[in-house]
Amino acid sequence: MSIAQTHPTPGAAQTIIGEPEVVEDGAHLSVHPDASLPLARDVEHDPAWASLRDAATALQGLQAPDGSVPDPGDHETARRHVAAITAAIGRLAPRFPHDADYLAASVRDFDRWTQGAFGVPDFLDSLLAFQPQRQRVDGIRHLAVFPMYTQNGSRDRHVEAVLVEAIWPAEIARLETMYVNRLFVSLRLLDFTPGYDTDSAVLFPETVAMREIPAFTWGAIFQDREAARYRRVVRAAAEITKLELPAEAAEMLEDQALTERAFVMWDLIHDRTHMRGDLPFDPFMIKQRMPFFLYSLEELRCDLTAFRECVELERRLSAAPATDLDETDAELLRLSRLVQYAVIFDRIFRFAITGTRVRNYDGLGGQLLFAWLHRRGVLHWTDTALAFEWSEVPDAVVALGDTIDRLYWESIDRPKTAHWLAAYELVRSVLEPHPASVWARGLPDEILAGPPKGYTDAVRDDEFPLSMFYEALEKKMRDIIASTRGIRG
Repeated sequence: MSIAQTHPTPGAAQTIIGEPEVVEDGAHLSVHPDASLPLARDVEHDPAWASLRDAATALQGLQAPDGSVPDPGDHETARRHVAAITAAIGRLAPRFPHDADYLAASVRDFDRWTQGAFGVPDFLDSLLAFQPQRQRVDGIRHLAVFPMYTQNGSRDRHVEAVLVEAIWPAEIARLETMYVNRLFVSLRLLDFTPGYDTDSAVLFPETVAMREIPAFTWGAIFQDREAARYRRVVRAAAEITKLELPAEAAEMLEDQALTERAFVMWDLIHDRTHMRGDLPFDPFMIKQRMPFFLYSLEELRCDLTAFRECVELERRLSAAPATDLDETDAELLRLSRLVQYAVIFDRIFRFAITGTRVRNYDGLGGQLLFAWLHRRGVLHWTDTALAFEWSEVPDAVVALGDTIDRLYWESIDRPKTAHWLAAYELVRSVLEPHPASVWARGLPDEILAGPPKGYTDAVRDDEFPLSMFYEALEKKMRDIIASTRGIRG
């Protein structure tokens, strides 16, 4: 047994991935992966895939936002496009024997949709048959075709298709024995329809058009896209801020595959954190309406938990005699350091200035991390150059995670709105609120005595505006960040 495996996290047998809510599924791959891998090699160049992709793209132009084709005059054209899609699936299916049940169910769902005069689509049957979490084999490929919206992309449930490849090297497989998350799926995009020519980097089952909501059993992240935009953004931000990157951090900017593995490690731990810890509320916050800074703290808590676990793993593996580490342990040690850089730089360089200033909870989390490190004296912006006290950074970041954990623990005994007020005080102790903030001045009694909706409505869209540092950085980085839309690894 390896050094890494001898220290599993307590309670790691339960597994729930961040979003959506899921249950464990112990089923395994029914087709041997060695037989499946070569069959789908270069499938992105198969004429059948091109036919499917083109037909799905053309069909999107006929669909309403709910996925239906409302104009009867378009139905004959829609039938031709669907026939092209199902014919292409039939030609491609032999290349994906491990997905045979899903692909057959997909054809049946398309046929039923056609027979129903293209009403609101229902692809529940094929969704239930698609189980990529059972096939976490490095390099195994999948074809997925669903009417769905794409998070951070399009809100329309149009027919989208993706070709993907699993990222699951030996070190990640070992990591998952320590941080069990059987429903986490890490993918690489090979090709896609226009819904993924966007900022979307996830494939979540709740986005699919279906007649009822099942217990979701997987969630997938496109780590190649995450890694590619990280590399582009951090490279530019480091040049603009004159940041001298540590050698390992600089290596990530030159190595896409290495950065992908670091992001897999980060996200695997992040996702399982949403349902772990002393939680005062349901962390699946799509079920609630609350001030956006609560979302900021939850996402940041999960990232900082991943950071903390990587610090602990690095220290444990570094303390072991080199002769006790096998090749997989050595790679885990390397990745544990890289995840720490990834969390810091992605949060402060990309998250903080990506998207609008309308309730941008990821942006706020990035601002909070930057300001926390600055106030702790481990991040410096001096003489128009950015620098870190790297030996002191891990403990400073962990301290922020501990502060958020303490807020959660204390809030178990608080009413919901009192928790909101305490969370606000945590954020404002680090970041300056907008001068016109009602929250900063103190909510009036009629709001304090009223329902939670009044609290939420009183939060400004940009409750914590960008600092002067970030205002200047955003202007210089705007085009770089925009260029990552639809990026491929």
